[in-house]
Amino acid sequence: MIKVAMIGAGSIEFTKRIVKDILSVPEFCDTEFRFMDVNHANLNSAAKFCRAIINRNGLPANIIETVNQKEAVKDADYVLCTIRVGGLTALEHDIEIPLKYGVDQCVGDTLGPGGIFYGLRMVPALLDLAKDMREAAPGALLINYANPMAINTWALRRAGGVRFIGLCHGVQGGHHLLAKALGIPKDELKITAAGINHQTWYIKASYRGQDMKPKILGALQKDKELAEREPCRIDVLQRFGYFSTESNGHLSEYLPWYRKRKDELDQWIYSKDWIGGVSAGYLKEYRKQAERFIQNFPDPNDADDRQLSISRSDEHASYIIEALETGRPYRGHFNVENKNMITNLPNRSTIEIPCYVDAGGIHPTFIGDLPLQCAATCRTSISVQEMAVEAALNGDRDLVKLAVLHDPLTAAVCNTNEVWRMCDEMLEALAPWLPQFNGEGLRWKDRPQPSDGLNYERPLAGVSAHS
Repeated sequence: MIKVAMIGAGSIEFTKRIVKDILSVPEFCDTEFRFMDVNHANLNSAAKFCRAIINRNGLPANIIETVNQKEAVKDADYVLCTIRVGGLTALEHDIEIPLKYGVDQCVGDTLGPGGIFYGLRMVPALLDLAKDMREAAPGALLINYANPMAINTWALRRAGGVRFIGLCHGVQGGHHLLAKALGIPKDELKITAAGINHQTWYIKASYRGQDMKPKILGALQKDKELAEREPCRIDVLQRFGYFSTESNGHLSEYLPWYRKRKDELDQWIYSKDWIGGVSAGYLKEYRKQAERFIQNFPDPNDADDRQLSISRSDEHASYIIEALETGRPYRGHFNVENKNMITNLPNRSTIEIPCYVDAGGIHPTFIGDLPLQCAATCRTSISVQEMAVEAALNGDRDLVKLAVLHDPLTAAVCNTNEVWRMCDEMLEALAPWLPQFNGEGLRWKDRPQPSDGLNYERPLAGVSAHS
């Protein structure tokens, strides 16, 4: 039996998905899940629904609910993190304050003022989680799904002292899209992507030995639906020669060219879907989801067989656990420390590259140089991420402002005085979630030694038996 702690289990749809994925592996049918969330209602709803899945399928797995994080991770083999510090209230500040200064974000969870301040809130919470893991589950693997991925994982390497891996499904999403456009079954389109989270590039794409990269642009332009939905991504592809993993709305807010003039914005967004680049798109969707949840509290008694049946998605987490526990190998694109694997991006930064997993652990692969234009864009973002991490760890207000100042989208629309005023306003509004800027700047003075997150302290108990 493995023990899996899910921190932020009130993210009900994602929690159900991961539980189904893990229970799809025969060896994991008796998994003990520990669900933890600060929202009691969401926690109870998630546990109730997942118990219905377990009971409907006659499995010996069980779920323990708790609002105590240390209790949740005690003796865990794996800890999955899906938290969002500050919730809707903080997200409103992330999006609405910068918009007053002309910084138009669609999502605001990775870069931009919203992404930077989101990272400043997440780092204290993640380091508290790491501390609980060091004390209660020192051999566990932390599987982080929480954004902003690059900032979060960089901070964990600096001060977490636990084994961890950062996961995102952007590469899989783009893989599906390319397969559709090219008219090729996804499993037969072989891809390699490399870069940084949400700015990862498909540097290889082949079908039965044939290089498909030269065909991607034409295929996307010919597909009327995709051509309408992905104008920003297609423009970048046309100019860079490489397709980005991330959605149209996400990509548009990491670059300085597409969202700086209101009269041009419609040219680069798809307005029929929030992720297409709509201004404050994710905030609007988040509000709708919260309202729907209150009105239609998930009840397993109303669920059909499909909702309660066991199936497996292409989220990486269950495959990583399976590979580590059984030795069955798995290849996926994960977020890891750059150690000369992408040779023209800075070492120590967080990169997203192919990795292999087996009973011996997680093994990143060597990429070499990214295309110069792709590397240039990534390096700009990495500089912002590095300053944000340093600011988050040390409570450095000046470095927060410098990080925002160097953000590509912010720099395209704001002058220096506007950046300083915007940051002061955000620091004040978001103060309840920023302890390191409120007299606790030395909170992590006694930090663990930096590590790469993959080989810390000792291997998982289940790994040695298979190695």
